[in-house]
Amino acid sequence: MSDFENNDGRESGIVNEELNSTETVDEKVSAAAEGSDNSQEEYSLNDDRRVKTLSPGALVAKRFFRNKVAVTGLIILAFMFVFSFIGGLITPYKEDQKFFRYDEAKTEYAAVKENKEWRYASADGVNFSGLAQAQFYLAITKGDDTFEAKGVTYTLQEEGEDFYGIYVDGQIAALASYEIVSPASSSDKLSFELQYEIIKAFVNGEASFEYEGKTYEVDDGGGVLCGGADVAYVSRYIVNPIMPDQFLTRQFKEELVESIMNGDKEFTFTDTDGTTATYTLSYDARTMQWSVLQTTQVYVYDTYASPSKAHPLGTDSNGMDMLTRLMYGGRVSLYIGFIVVFIETIIGVIMGGISGYFGGWVDNLIMRIVDVFYCIPSMPIFIILGAMMDAQKVDSQVRMIYMMLILGFLGWPGIARLVRGQILSLREQEFMIATEATGVRVSRRIFRHLIPNVIPQLIVTMTMSLGGTIITEATLSFLGLGVKYPFASWGNIINDVNNTFVLTNYWFIWIPAGVCLLLTVLAFNLVGDGLRDAFDPRMKR
Repeated sequence: MSDFENNDGRESGIVNEELNSTETVDEKVSAAAEGSDNSQEEYSLNDDRRVKTLSPGALVAKRFFRNKVAVTGLIILAFMFVFSFIGGLITPYKEDQKFFRYDEAKTEYAAVKENKEWRYASADGVNFSGLAQAQFYLAITKGDDTFEAKGVTYTLQEEGEDFYGIYVDGQIAALASYEIVSPASSSDKLSFELQYEIIKAFVNGEASFEYEGKTYEVDDGGGVLCGGADVAYVSRYIVNPIMPDQFLTRQFKEELVESIMNGDKEFTFTDTDGTTATYTLSYDARTMQWSVLQTTQVYVYDTYASPSKAHPLGTDSNGMDMLTRLMYGGRVSLYIGFIVVFIETIIGVIMGGISGYFGGWVDNLIMRIVDVFYCIPSMPIFIILGAMMDAQKVDSQVRMIYMMLILGFLGWPGIARLVRGQILSLREQEFMIATEATGVRVSRRIFRHLIPNVIPQLIVTMTMSLGGTIITEATLSFLGLGVKYPFASWGNIINDVNNTFVLTNYWFIWIPAGVCLLLTVLAFNLVGDGLRDAFDPRMKR
């Protein structure tokens, strides 16, 4: 018994020792785990800290916003929308508001020429024709006293230096002189006989003469007075106003001639009413006459004004604020871009959806129509239609609507082919077999089950097409075939640069519009690339 008990005691001790040792190990492992990492805990499926699964839309958004280049394009687009739509609301100016300024302008006022040719005057009822004048000149050159023209014999009589009386049958018929007689006022009319007496007295140095019972006095300056009032004056200078209704006084002519003889470049004259005007004198050697340019204050369009506080980007050729035009131009360009792409998408989705779903002869017919549209030369059509609308003077707003419809109608084939290709691969899948088995009508199968699966590709295509559409509109407007005044677009703003002088001297006219156009198109392309990468699960993340 003792041995058995002893053995049993030994076995019990061994088991207890093993239990104790096992217990000690568990305690040590537990203590080590708690000491090394207190954060390891058990999780359940209901724990809020478990990994959450993202929806497909959220996953696409997450992938898109990880693309910094695409986000940059989105920021640029957001700025352009704010600039164009909100900026147009807060700007103090209107789209077609014109600004004016006072400016100095030099206009042709008169012409002055020293007379070095024979001047003729004829009596009432006498036609001293060009042939008679030529025969007169030939006669005095030869020293003849008579000459004949058209069967009429004329007799010459020298009345003074460079002054001849021309008689027919003993009666004065005409006179020839280097001197010119002008009336003192616009209301005075000088008869032929009076002109004859004035020139005769002047060239012979007579102080006075009698005519029709009145005494006329002639001063050394060529002035003719009757009863103390100016009647006429004699001069060898021809001073003619540019405007036929403008009358030049004797005082003005004499002071003008004096300035010319002194070699002055400017001439200042004060009227009897105290109005002072400055004139610029310039000599034309080709015509051998002086041009009198009047400097006046004119109220003109404030064209090509440099950037200032009132106009941060200056003004254009019509005196309109360039910053305001850029804002409204952005509206028009973006409007046209989105509406054209919307029209293209509607037509392309309908045609492509029908073609891809039905296949067969329907697909063949629609694809041939697409091929025909691809072969249409769009630019010649735009030029022809633009010329037609110009000829018919179509309203600017109606013209813009026509342009959007034409661009949309010619641009749908690419979207139709995209939709057709996607639907061809989707229509044989299980979910479409299920819709057919459950009796869903055809239109619902196409537009409710097939088209939504093509939307990601459509979004990418539409986004990238927006840039191309805006470029097309800008090109047409630049060529004068698109948006017309008073509406602004970035294209017709750049069209204002129609010569090298404007291009090189007025950078603020075309550079801002070009930059806006460049950034907007670039941003649409960046966003389109970003969406393409985000929708494609095979792209590297």
